Amino acid sequence: MIKYPIGIQTFSQIREDGYVYVDKTALVYQLVTTGKIYFLSRPRRFGKSLLVSTLEAYFNGQKELFDGLAMAELERDWYRYPVFKMDFNGEVFTSPDVLAQKIETYIAKWEQTYGKNPLDTTTGDRFKGVLDRAYAQTGHRAVVLIDEYDKPILDALDTPQEAVNRDLLKGLYSTFKSADASLQFVLLTGVTKFSQVSVFSGFNQPDDISLDSRYEALCGITQQELEDYFMEPIAGLSQRYRCSAEEMKELLKQQYDGYHFSENLLDIYNPFSLLNAFNKGKLSDYWYATGTPSYLEKLLRHNHEQINELTGKYYDPSMFVDYKADVEKPLPMIYQSGYLTIKDCDLRHNRYLLDFPNNEVRKGFLTMIANSYLKPKLGSVSSWIYDAIFQLEEGRTADFRDSLTAFLSSIPYDSHGSLKTLEATEKHFQYTFYLLLRLVGEGGCQILNERVQAMGRVDCIMEMKDYVYIFEFKLDGSASEALRQIESKGYAKPYLSDGRKVICIGVNFSSETRTIAEWEEA
Repeated sequence: MIKYPIGIQTFSQIREDGYVYVDKTALVYQLVTTGKIYFLSRPRRFGKSLLVSTLEAYFNGQKELFDGLAMAELERDWYRYPVFKMDFNGEVFTSPDVLAQKIETYIAKWEQTYGKNPLDTTTGDRFKGVLDRAYAQTGHRAVVLIDEYDKPILDALDTPQEAVNRDLLKGLYSTFKSADASLQFVLLTGVTKFSQVSVFSGFNQPDDISLDSRYEALCGITQQELEDYFMEPIAGLSQRYRCSAEEMKELLKQQYDGYHFSENLLDIYNPFSLLNAFNKGKLSDYWYATGTPSYLEKLLRHNHEQINELTGKYYDPSMFVDYKADVEKPLPMIYQSGYLTIKDCDLRHNRYLLDFPNNEVRKGFLTMIANSYLKPKLGSVSSWIYDAIFQLEEGRTADFRDSLTAFLSSIPYDSHGSLKTLEATEKHFQYTFYLLLRLVGEGGCQILNERVQAMGRVDCIMEMKDYVYIFEFKLDGSASEALRQIESKGYAKPYLSDGRKVICIGVNFSSETRTIAEWEEA
């Protein structure tokens, strides 16, 4: 039986207790022997803490833990360095003094080991003194590992405590410049990269390897690693889902793969979801089910950009790699949090295509956005989606019409502003249907939104197993007019030889009632 390290982020426990470990130590060795101060951004639950724990074991000289791994063949000296690890996981930094006390606890503990200079009074001076004395006493330079360096800022985002936490971290991180001679290695990990803010003032700028092709596989699982380590659980899943191993690998790829962390576009699987799927023997939305970070929800509430205007577009990397904490821009945070990833790159023009990495993330994020944007009174968007899919699969168009009418009527009038103009109302309907149709598509049917036909652009085509639905929408027009457009433009012609039943539907919405006013089928 394979033991999966679900929730276990300690390298020593994984190795000593026989949990499966995907060997990343060749990359770790390259990291520690070719540079000194690094920063790595990866989404939550992507293996950052395990990486920090692996580095801690390496710099502590715990050679026995690396038996059988690449590191055992690469490292010959196995020196023991003084390691200073700070972990900001597990605390909520929204209240005064929480961060100050956390830092004080770490420094006071290290001062017990390496001594204290009474003349050092500031946090930065005390930390530098500890690092200098550790080097002098051991003969080896200090190693500093900081896990989730940005969590104290993210927890307090958009509150007065944010500035307090940022200043405290500035005093801590600025130490790295003055203590440079006493440092062997430094790594900061986090979700976001706060640039051009006071956190890094006076700090020797780290080597940001977040988009470095050399280290794109440092966290997460590659396709080759999937096939090297997990063919047994893949076979088990294929039996349960009554498909071949190759078909199961494709399902896993669609559900959990698709992250890219450099222009090489090497596919990286989400390790948290993948290991949970193997452990539980079921494909499900494990990563998304752990919750949307509160800082991202805050950001999206304060920003009015619509997700369909952000996805599937090319960007200069400066627009999504760096996040300025004093400006509310959703794109960098959405990207760095793992909800968007690089899908293509145009190196000649330095442009990167951003979109959802996989089915799990797309479905979960769209559901969250839809619930937040629409705020239906009849319950969650997901419950309506499931009913809609069943109705469409069975050809029950009258039931679908009634449920859609009721759902639209349940959206509060004040959810999206006053919508004073016809243009604003039309944009609201477009975005509403973008969200709803994309989510219906996640449920199993193929949505061809605004497909360009020979005679024009159809609003929406839904392809089910037994039915093909062709929709044309009008706002303050007539359903018969919409139906005539489907016929006159020949939108159904590509399906004349299709064995499925084709149903053409004209829908007219009222800007006054903000729901369906007329519905005609042919």
